[in-house]
Amino acid sequence: MTDARQRGTSPELPTGKPFEVIVTAIRPAARDTKIYTLARADGSTLPASTPGAHIGVLFPNGLLRDYSLIAPEECPRDYTICVKRETSEGGGSSYLHSKISIGDSLLINPPKNNFPLNETAPYTILIAGGIGITPIYAMLTRLQAIGRDWELHYACQTRADAAFLFELESLANVHLHFDDESGGRFLPVVKIVANAAPQSHLYCCGPTPMLATFEAAAAAEKRPAEEIHIEYFKAKFDADLSGGFTVRLARSGQEFPVPPGKTILEVLRDAGISVVSSCEAGVCGACETILLEGTADHRDAILSEQERQDGKSMMICCSGAVSDFLVLDL
Repeated sequence: MTDARQRGTSPELPTGKPFEVIVTAIRPAARDTKIYTLARADGSTLPASTPGAHIGVLFPNGLLRDYSLIAPEECPRDYTICVKRETSEGGGSSYLHSKISIGDSLLINPPKNNFPLNETAPYTILIAGGIGITPIYAMLTRLQAIGRDWELHYACQTRADAAFLFELESLANVHLHFDDESGGRFLPVVKIVANAAPQSHLYCCGPTPMLATFEAAAAAEKRPAEEIHIEYFKAKFDADLSGGFTVRLARSGQEFPVPPGKTILEVLRDAGISVVSSCEAGVCGACETILLEGTADHRDAILSEQERQDGKSMMICCSGAVSDFLVLDL
């Protein structure tokens, strides 16, 4: 889940230790979609979060999956995530839906935001598809609270699949689109982007085809990069598996050749080196690593073009090297 603009990556990449929370409530949000409320066992305050942020849930089988917070706060007593049961994402959502009950504990990573909201934009256009509504819903509630102008375009296959439908139907600036009620036609993303007023900020989160259409439309309209915000759930580019370069770990001095067919992350993992990772597709930012020397072949969906040119960090789960040598701050 990632935004390629306005991330504000610095050489000091965010870190945070996992901590335990208790599931205090579970309720349905839509077909195959549930809302989970999480809190510390002692009721103490949780780390702050902002619209667009996500937490990572660490499952007993070793999976780490990211879920957007739908009600971010500065001093929260609980976190709320909305999870659709998916059969193709490795089992995280299935585990939550079938194994987790109220009172169970989960191990989570602190919030991280790769998809931040610009609260000063003169106008904000939000576009969501399916479960992509989760970070978008947090944004619209924040914009509503601070009195900013915005509109939402939300598409689902059917009404039964639409999370937060009751809350959204009461808002005049929400435009709902259901494929089965539109003769199979998809949300007119190209038209929405083309009609966007100058200086509007546009946010899109949803299925990969929707995101690709959104990006192409924004490029065709020559929208400034800082006004376009995207969050991917799946890989945007194929990982670099060409190999043929060497990685040095600055802290230990160890060097590892990266052969064809392997990513940097896989090589380090095979060597017994523990590196934080989650999606392994370049969309979550969990494996972002400071790059001290060398030139990366960036294949992620997170870094902006300026960040790629600056060359201060890279996602080692999918990105490779243009140079023969990379030095990582590991």
